[in-house]
Order: sequence, then structure tokens, then C-alpha cells
Amino acid sequence: MADDRRTGHKVLGSLRSADGMGVVRIEDRLDTRVADVWSALTDPGRLAGWYGEVEGDLRLGGEFHAHLPGAGNRLGRVDTCEPPRRLALTMRDPDAQPGQPEQTAIDVTVDAVGDQTNLVVEVRGMPLSLLAAYGVGVQMHVENLTDHIAGRSPDNSEARWEALLPAYRELAAGVSAE
Repeated sequence: MADDRRTGHKVLGSLRSADGMGVVRIEDRLDTRVADVWSALTDPGRLAGWYGEVEGDLRLGGEFHAHLPGAGNRLGRVDTCEPPRRLALTMRDPDAQPGQPEQTAIDVTVDAVGDQTNLVVEVRGMPLSLLAAYGVGVQMHVENLTDHIAGRSPDNSEARWEALLPAYRELAAGVSAE
């Protein structure tokens, strides 16, 4: 993706429902190799640069604690770990507000495409009423990962949020419970 992602309104995601809950799928191509992306996804030192502080056991079956700036604390479990291709996590929000999910599932796959890496992030388990907001949030996480890999500072600004939200609201309007 070009460096204009911060001012552009390019939507990387798609939204759908499964079992009555929302699903966000974000796909992007990163200008780096799979090993670099895998390291940024699994090394606590690198995670702190784009996602949040993560402590605990990041191996298969391990449990961890994450502090996400602006989003609070989460508890997680590593459900699948197939280096360097697939990582699946269950994340729990111990302080979920009414209407927010207590648990979401995150599935990340990375595949080599020449010297680049195709990244797919799918998050499942949020209420359909919050699907647009989760779409924006997941896209911003992926953009932050891309910025981190490129040596740029992540953009967690309200302006970025507001720039993406109308497009995700439009996508969410087309999603119905299955």
C-alpha cells in the first residue's frame, strides 16, 4: 500500500456475519518478507511498537496479557501457532461494557508473494451493531503494523478513525444476521 494511507480512505476490509455475530476481514500486502511480519506479530518487543504491551506465554496453548493503548487490557490465549504462516488467538475483555463482546477470535495468516507478504486478519465475535467500529479498529491495527515495519510512527488519531468510519458504516449496512 502507498504511503498515502493516512490521508486516503482506502478500505482494506470486508464485513460479514457468521452465527449472528460480526466478522471483520482485512487483507493487505506488505513490502517485507514473511519472517519480518511473523516477528512483528509474535515478538513482544515489536508488538509494543504497533499494537500494545504484551506479556506472557506466546506459544501454542499459552496465555498472555495485553495492554492496548486507547482500548485497555485484554487477556488472550494462543489457539494456533504455525510459524511463520498462521496465528490464531482468543482475546477476552475483562471489562467489556454493555453491548461489547467479552471475547473475540483473531486469525492471522501470512503468505509470501515474491519479496512481499500478503497478510490476512480475520476477527470474529463482535455484535453486528459494532461491526463498522471494529472494521475501522482492525484496519487501523493493520495500518499500524505496516507503519511499524516501514519505520513510520503509527497513526492512532481520531482523524484517521473518522476518515475510515463512513466507508465501514456503508459496508456494515449491507450485513445481516445469518
